[in-house]
Amino acid sequence: MTAPVAPPLLQIENVHKRFGRNEVLRGITASVAEGEVVAILGPSGSGKSTLLRCINHLERIDAGRILFEGQPIGYREQNGRLIEAPEREIARMRARIGMVFQRFNLFPHLTALGNVMEAPVHVLGLPREEARARAVAVLERVGLGAKLDAYPAQLSGGQQQRVAIARALAMQ
Repeated sequence: MTAPVAPPLLQIENVHKRFGRNEVLRGITASVAEGEVVAILGPSGSGKSTLLRCINHLERIDAGRILFEGQPIGYREQNGRLIEAPEREIARMRARIGMVFQRFNLFPHLTALGNVMEAPVHVLGLPREEARARAVAVLERVGLGAKLDAYPAQLSGGQQQRVAIARALAMQ
């Protein structure tokens, strides 16, 4: 007997995106399960960043659909049609999707702890104490418990990457 398979957390179905005559995304289909780590690889100009921007609804897709937890990203269904969701609703959805890019965009004036606490406090509205506890836990989880007070310039590239990963994890 097999256990039931959970639906994917993120579904990308036949997504197309063009800029003028240049079709950057051509029928992209993929799914990501909860807890799965995914890397998007390809040469410069192949659409990696465009796909990530579409997942966060920073770019509108031309065809196909992208679902997060079974719901269309950036749209809501009304009378059997998809209409664009209000910006506030889109912002709430973006806060639930964490991604780590090659540029980690850490704040140079904040410690590792401060960088990880920033979004939970300002985006999720968590009290500072709760955000601090969450940040410490995820930094320890990625092996940086001893670097809480280190600034980005004091960290190796790999450590900076793990701070960025911890920042995404802290958003849960």
